[in-house]
Amino acid sequence: MASDESSPPPAERIRVVGAWAGALEVDLGVWTVPMLRAEVARRAGGGVEPDRVSLIFGGRVLKDDPPASLQQAGLKANAKVLSTLAAPDRGKVIAAQAAAAAAEEEHTNRLVRLWDAAQALSQRHTDGSFHEEDFNLDLEDQSGQKVMFGSVDDIKAVKMALMLHQKAKTFIKRDMHKEALDVLVMAEEAFSLCDPKLIERVDNVPMLQLDIVWCYFVLRDVSCLEVAGTRLEKARSGFERSHGKDSARFRLLQAGRHADLAIYVRLELLEGVVAYHNGNTVKARESLTSAQAKYMQLQVPDEAISILMGMGYGERAAKRALKMTGYDIQSSVDLLCEEREKKLRRVQEDLEMQKEIMEQRKYGKTPMNKAINMQKLKGLVTIGFEKKLAAEALRISENDADKALDLLTDPEKNCILQRKIMSRAKRLSHGSGSGSSSSGAAAATTASGVNNSQGPVDTSTSVPDGSAMEESPVLPVINEAANNGEAVNNDETVNHEEEAMSDESAEGDEEANPPPARDVAMETELANELTGDALDDYDIDVSNEGQAISEYLSLLNSAA
Repeated sequence: MASDESSPPPAERIRVVGAWAGALEVDLGVWTVPMLRAEVARRAGGGVEPDRVSLIFGGRVLKDDPPASLQQAGLKANAKVLSTLAAPDRGKVIAAQAAAAAAEEEHTNRLVRLWDAAQALSQRHTDGSFHEEDFNLDLEDQSGQKVMFGSVDDIKAVKMALMLHQKAKTFIKRDMHKEALDVLVMAEEAFSLCDPKLIERVDNVPMLQLDIVWCYFVLRDVSCLEVAGTRLEKARSGFERSHGKDSARFRLLQAGRHADLAIYVRLELLEGVVAYHNGNTVKARESLTSAQAKYMQLQVPDEAISILMGMGYGERAAKRALKMTGYDIQSSVDLLCEEREKKLRRVQEDLEMQKEIMEQRKYGKTPMNKAINMQKLKGLVTIGFEKKLAAEALRISENDADKALDLLTDPEKNCILQRKIMSRAKRLSHGSGSGSSSSGAAAATTASGVNNSQGPVDTSTSVPDGSAMEESPVLPVINEAANNGEAVNNDETVNHEEEAMSDESAEGDEEANPPPARDVAMETELANELTGDALDDYDIDVSNEGQAISEYLSLLNSAA
């Protein structure tokens, strides 16, 4: 019986000789010259581009324009086509190599800038340097409490490592895993500068190891398989030290919440992948099955999200809270309230910190480019000294409280301090210091550019040696001395050389210890990416992990 359905036209065979030789089964009425050229280039191998292949039939070169089928071009069954391979365009090759080299150089320079900026920020926000910004970098634990451990060098190294790690996580979120891997290695180097006994107490280092292996996995870098296993072992042991066995300590700190569940999904997935490629199918199945079970626990019901969104919470915040509390509505609300209180408290602390930094700027910098130590200043004010006078004493004495106390308690030196403050106030009021205060103003302007969200910095009180004071009336003692013109003139005559030497010494010290050049753009980029959110590291989107788990379990089942 004849069928009503039309069968597809039979494919004809043509022979290709030359650059690639062989027979091809083609539909002459459907295939075009570009299609044939692309197929010959593919079969030739070696990454040959189709535009390098020329096709000759019947003594003429087959053209792409106008587009036509092979049948229209005159080819028939068993036609013989000659293929030739043109030499690559040397200019294009050189241009491509130059572009690749330029891109690599730019990437390397950016990594150097990242390292230098992180180093400068950590140095400046640890050793008491004069603040060029209206923020401060502090270390906090998961409850938001400030942490001080180890030496100054340890704190600098930890701050530097955390800034670089945060930058790498930003790259990971943007699917820029190759760039992230380079920055993660830099963060690992920064952590290595810290005392190992200190950093083994926290989970930042094992999370760094986990992120590095995740980049290996996404980049499909099989060459790192062996080192990936070693890094995962370090991550596993590091989590056990910081979180406790079966995360018991972590659960206690987090009020029984499962905030770390997503981390272990990723960890067990990667352990299963490494075991699979090493031929250990039993270990692979065990890790992947455990990862899949945890992954299912992170699938939040839409109904629960709707309930929290109905209370006024955003979708992302609601979903995160539900994942970390096992879908418990009341616990999720408690967590969201705690986070809101932390944010409000942080805003208040930031305002107080900015106020303190602005006050520090009024007093200027020490000869070694350090800011006035506000704690020592409060101590001197507590025992009865006027704040501006005590600040100037600390500035001159390089924040040495004992030396500052000697200056304040010595009547003669105290008078010199008062006259210096009064003299600067007069210069500011008469505008005589405007031409020589450009360096201070420039520094303040740069600081305001670091965080554009904050108010501009007032540079009207900048003076040549970095010190400044308000345009309010000075000390009553100074006012009394100012009313007695003869006494002031006599004192100035006697102590003029000493005061001048003190000013010149301070200015000379500043010239001998100039502040290092800043990469403001890179420092701003690093600082703006610091969220201060203690739970942000545990809030991982595991959708890619879920797909990978299913893929490798399917491979195991197929092998079985």
